[in-house]
Amino acid sequence: MINLRLRQARLAADLTQSQVIERLERIGVGLTKGGLSKCENGRNVPPPQLLIKLAQVLGVAPKYFMEEPTVDIQWLAFRKHYTLGKKREQGIKAVAQEVAENQVWLQETLQAGLSVHFPARRTAPALQDAEDAAAALRRQWSLGELPIDSITAAVEDHGGIVVECKGKEEEFGGLAGWVNGKYPLIVTSSSVSDERRRFSLARELGHLSLDPEGRGEDEQEHWAHRFAAAFIVPAAAARMELGMRRRRLSFEELLILKRKYGMSVKAWMRRALELDIIDAGHFRSLGAQLRRAERAWKEPPGLRGREHPTRLKQMTLRALTEGLITPEKAQELCPGCVTEHPESENKQLNEILYLMNLPEDERDARLSEVACELEESYRTDSELTAFEALSDEDTPDE
Repeated sequence: MINLRLRQARLAADLTQSQVIERLERIGVGLTKGGLSKCENGRNVPPPQLLIKLAQVLGVAPKYFMEEPTVDIQWLAFRKHYTLGKKREQGIKAVAQEVAENQVWLQETLQAGLSVHFPARRTAPALQDAEDAAAALRRQWSLGELPIDSITAAVEDHGGIVVECKGKEEEFGGLAGWVNGKYPLIVTSSSVSDERRRFSLARELGHLSLDPEGRGEDEQEHWAHRFAAAFIVPAAAARMELGMRRRRLSFEELLILKRKYGMSVKAWMRRALELDIIDAGHFRSLGAQLRRAERAWKEPPGLRGREHPTRLKQMTLRALTEGLITPEKAQELCPGCVTEHPESENKQLNEILYLMNLPEDERDARLSEVACELEESYRTDSELTAFEALSDEDTPDE
């Protein structure tokens, strides 16, 4: 178990074995790359002092290495058009594993009766089935046909987990899987534009919603793209905005719709073709115009969607404020979120709440421990004992 957690922590930190060795050397710890490799493959068990130093350079608590993984993720395959190497793929999965473990623990602690509102996968023998699946999910989530302010929030509000990973724009668009066979999980890249992130989220929802039924990878991706476009812009909404049938579309109106719905101009062009609002000839003509225009100008940004996951941070702060976890545990669950909390008074309040929520015997033992520490301080610290009684000069007049 220790070896697997050690490897997971290193991959999640996006470090090579050589980089870990270099960081250990900076804090005065000597370890060879071969020695670290043996620790990761289970041939050697690191001694406690080394584990403490490894935790320090990998940014985890030492006890992390002793904890059994609490979630199992069934990943859908990475798409072949991504340029990820094996190491990078493993790193993304390791980050997602950590976030999923923390979020599932919080959800099941704070929201024990939470229902995951996500439909069973449906077979999709035809493209129209992808369209129908997107409409069904909108209905189930009561989204109507209006623009979606935040797809991330919609996923999180219905029990899903969204993880954001750093990466180059061209290498990675998204990934999906199931956590413990119950919670849908979507991983997105933080390096892409808002509308690309929204489309990636919707596309991964498509992969989670549709059963490929033995279809090839290209067809699966095509079906997922159709689902994404239909989820972001339902057919009725597209026809309301563009009309039932058009001979021509202008880029100016598509830019307005891009800002309204958070879907790119290219995706809007494809959506109009899919719904027979324009014909294939005009679609090709628009594509050629857009390619010429892109040489001279960059497509303006669209809707500023709130597509960054917030549920993990919100639940961590809730658990901290209710005294269910310590500030140290909050930092483990959601690194960085505690530093954004007002430090002094809130920290003291959180510690008091944490004590109040402990069982009576544990609380008494902790208070006794603190009392012993304070007794020792008063006995040995002259600054705490060398004081005189207040005189009249020390008190203000009434």
